[in-house]
Amino acid sequence: MSSSNRPNLLLICTDHWPGLLTRMAGHPVVMTPTLSQLANNGVWYSNAYTACPSCIPARRSLMTGVTARTHGDRVFNQHLEMPNLPTMAQCFRNGGYQTYAVGKLHVYPQRNRIGFDDVILNEEGRHHLGMLGDDYEQYIADAGYAGQEFLGGQCSNDYNVCPWQLPDHCHSTNWTAQQMCRVIHRRDPGRPAMWYMSFQMPHPPLWPLQAYLDMYANVSIDPPIIGDWAGNPEKLPYMFRAYFMNGGHSIQNAPTHEIELARRAFYATLTHIDHQIRLVIGTLREEGILDQTIIAFTSDHGDMLGDHGWWAKTVMYEMSANVPLVIMPAKNDQREWLRAGRIDDRLVELRDIMPTLLDMAGLDIPSHVEGMSLAQENEREYLYGEHWENEHASRMIRSAEYKLIYYPVGNHFQLFDMKTDRRETKNLADHPKYMDIRAKLTKQLVKNMYGNDDRWINNGQLIGEPDRPTPNSSSRHFGGQRGIRFV
Repeated sequence: MSSSNRPNLLLICTDHWPGLLTRMAGHPVVMTPTLSQLANNGVWYSNAYTACPSCIPARRSLMTGVTARTHGDRVFNQHLEMPNLPTMAQCFRNGGYQTYAVGKLHVYPQRNRIGFDDVILNEEGRHHLGMLGDDYEQYIADAGYAGQEFLGGQCSNDYNVCPWQLPDHCHSTNWTAQQMCRVIHRRDPGRPAMWYMSFQMPHPPLWPLQAYLDMYANVSIDPPIIGDWAGNPEKLPYMFRAYFMNGGHSIQNAPTHEIELARRAFYATLTHIDHQIRLVIGTLREEGILDQTIIAFTSDHGDMLGDHGWWAKTVMYEMSANVPLVIMPAKNDQREWLRAGRIDDRLVELRDIMPTLLDMAGLDIPSHVEGMSLAQENEREYLYGEHWENEHASRMIRSAEYKLIYYPVGNHFQLFDMKTDRRETKNLADHPKYMDIRAKLTKQLVKNMYGNDDRWINNGQLIGEPDRPTPNSSSRHFGGQRGIRFV
């Protein structure tokens, strides 16, 4: 296929969006009309996962097509440079594509373009990593509102709610879509393009536009799901007990109406993003290139939103580890695995996105890639998940029917039936009926563990380490609270 005949690509990534919070997954409240239309014209992957559910490790897998074991981060290492591997952007660029990114990359150094021709960057104000002002902050300053994004008292790691207080065009979601529309408009028409649009939201701060908050004003918001295993704090894995005592999120132990408001604001943010994606699709249509463009949508990980008492990510439960994935091929791509309206229930990871999109574009998949092309008849028996290496570590095996979660501290096992209990309310790990299943998945888990995980294994058996008492500690960082910045 010649370069001029290759399809364009728009890859859309969000932050903290659980796969279960979509119309396609059957959520009764969340409004995602654009994603639903994309799925109707493409494929919805119902079992898509991030194998290491936090921003940095997940995005490294997305952009390199490899596991955390290969790219080197399963602990959210903010100062780790990208591995010496060709990135997705570099592969498209080598194939004759013009490559541009708008929004969040979350790499180090922060201005590393990771193979893109150019990046219009939103780093969420992370000045502590050395960059004093990204492109979004410069836009806010040029508009006359320098340093005022956090006037409502929110921060990037908590769930207190205040509607956006600056003009709508200054909101990061609007800015990201506007900048991407400009980039598409300015493309070289003689070459195919790869565009990466990466929204900072729905990652906190929870500052939805008032218009979107109003959309959910008269809607009954579903409460968090609390499993029967999560009711007794003293019997929870150490990781949970340490989290509850740390007090890292102000939403913990909040009254019901405050939790409901946080979830309402989160849902409003999802719909805002969904609507802004429509503007970019409209730009592709008006430019006459929509039919020649692959559109893929996903998220780096999800957000627990209070399920089982947990907020944010890094755990292996569905709201944290299951992510949305929709791929709409170019109009002339009639492969069966990409058939419009198809629901694909294969076990899928973020590392599969790079080889899939390269395959759809007719480009070679580099030999280092460990993911599989979803445009072909490929399948895996199970997924392996991991996060942290210390006392907060957890590991996971997900098969087609079951999920095993392991906490080394206390040698704690959880087993869930993914066919009948997708929200993980009943722990079957100690039920006599499921001992063979637990043993089979445990064997697979041990085969995938590596590095200092060896200390939790003896003669092929998981022994973990002694349980620890619930810590008596608290956090004084207030979720990394921001103040007013004057530049």
